[in-house]
Amino acid sequence: MSDVWKPSVTVAAIVEKDGKFLIVEEHTTDGIKLNQPAGHLDPGEAPETGAAREALEESKWDVKPVGLLGIYMSRYTSSRTGEDVTYLRFAFAAEALREHPQRELDEGIIRVLWMSVDELRATQDQHRSPLVMKCVEDFLSWKAGRSAILPLEFVYTHPSVLAGPLPAGQS
Repeated sequence: MSDVWKPSVTVAAIVEKDGKFLIVEEHTTDGIKLNQPAGHLDPGEAPETGAAREALEESKWDVKPVGLLGIYMSRYTSSRTGEDVTYLRFAFAAEALREHPQRELDEGIIRVLWMSVDELRATQDQHRSPLVMKCVEDFLSWKAGRSAILPLEFVYTHPSVLAGPLPAGQS
């Protein structure tokens, strides 16, 4: 039996407020990097729920996903393990609702920043991945009316994901 290729599935919240984007500065194996609130999709979790969870854990902000901005892939060689890693990212345009200043930031997160698009463009060498800027550019294109996002009802999560697997033979 051959190995089955499995990309790492991640979710991200792309949040803009007053002309600035919600960004986290975080420790990585490659040093301190900038990223949107993002992380791995957890078992038993719908993608849009995961994006909102990651935003709260990493930035202390409750956000409301409003649509699927896009599905993105990137690939790199891990500096820690030497492994070839592919990420499959579901990025959601999201609205900032409320900050929880009393919460602690997730482990590895240094601080939360609100950055303008010009600041993000000027710091691309500090981005965790090329997907950070690509998602911002796609978000700006959507806001300008040059492209669309998919409504959340197009991101379907079967109830079995939330309730656990069905017995064999049931669907």
